[in-house]
Amino acid sequence: MQRNAQIELAQKLEHAAANVPTHPMLVGFDGFVDEIVRLIDKKESAEEFTFIPTIEAFAERLRRAAGKSTNLEMWVETVKLGGNGPIMANALAAFGLPVTYIGSLGYPQLHPVFEDLAQKATVYSIADPGHTDALEFKDGKVMLGKYRSFEHLTFANIVERIGETKLTEIWQASRLIGIVNWTMILNMTQIWKDLLDRVCKQKDASKIIFFDLADPEKRLDTDILEALEAIGRFAAFYRVILGCNEKESTEIARVLGIEHQRADLQSLQIRAAAIREKLGIDMVVIHPVKAAVVVSASGAAQVRGPYVSRPMLSTGGGDHFNAGFCLGALLGYDLHDMLLSGVATSGYYVRHGVSPSIAQLGGFLRGWE
Repeated sequence: MQRNAQIELAQKLEHAAANVPTHPMLVGFDGFVDEIVRLIDKKESAEEFTFIPTIEAFAERLRRAAGKSTNLEMWVETVKLGGNGPIMANALAAFGLPVTYIGSLGYPQLHPVFEDLAQKATVYSIADPGHTDALEFKDGKVMLGKYRSFEHLTFANIVERIGETKLTEIWQASRLIGIVNWTMILNMTQIWKDLLDRVCKQKDASKIIFFDLADPEKRLDTDILEALEAIGRFAAFYRVILGCNEKESTEIARVLGIEHQRADLQSLQIRAAAIREKLGIDMVVIHPVKAAVVVSASGAAQVRGPYVSRPMLSTGGGDHFNAGFCLGALLGYDLHDMLLSGVATSGYYVRHGVSPSIAQLGGFLRGWE
């Protein structure tokens, strides 16, 4: 059944490819330089070594060092643009969409790692990027970040460096707005409130605004609730979508007082429905590693994803899901096809380490058994 849906979606995407550039969008506001790192376990020579395979094995290595000390060598596989916003924007641009990105990409000079994005999208940089060491393992990743530069990411600086008139023009022209990585930007809730008060001028039911908090565990419950309340306020103007992975949905459900223990797909769908109702927004999507569910005011859907036990690259997989899901939303697809577009975009990326074009996404949907 899903196989047929994949082929039908591939055909629809390929047919729609010529019209995709008519959908402008805005994404913001973070920015990171990502070093994709693996930790060396045993080393025989400069060319011969093995990696610590799992997070559990890494934790055991650290446990044995407690009360003593240890030395771990990091093998840097690549240095690339990072941050939920730039990765999502880069994926949307790969589809051929006209993207504007506002964020922390280097100020006053653009950091070299973002030059390729600047060739594909219109870029406004507000502050210096953060830095992440993304420790990759077979069973997941550990993100070690440095975020001090985000202190300069404020609405006042956005207005100073872009101009409020220009910001409002970009905002009003965008069919889709993606605002992600609330957790790492302490000023983000205030930025949202300033946008609501100064930029959101009139109701536009055709505009989609997509939020992804990113793992909020380290933030105070009161801060999470304040952010969720602000997200709900945008529903007075636009179609609001909240995206989250399984862990993030658990944290959000907990602070909202929603039952959240079980993690099967039916339970996740019930959780998504409860979050959507609490916030009063249009849609909530939850994407665990092997599947995805979505609930809207008009229905619900779930799909299984193209899970791979040994991804080439997992950092950015969720951001690519968001990009693929938003592509489906922009094109007016039903909930099931939005999810399929999301899981296929993520599936392609984690296998190949690059963002797919629409033609490549269609090919992946046809070939994914």
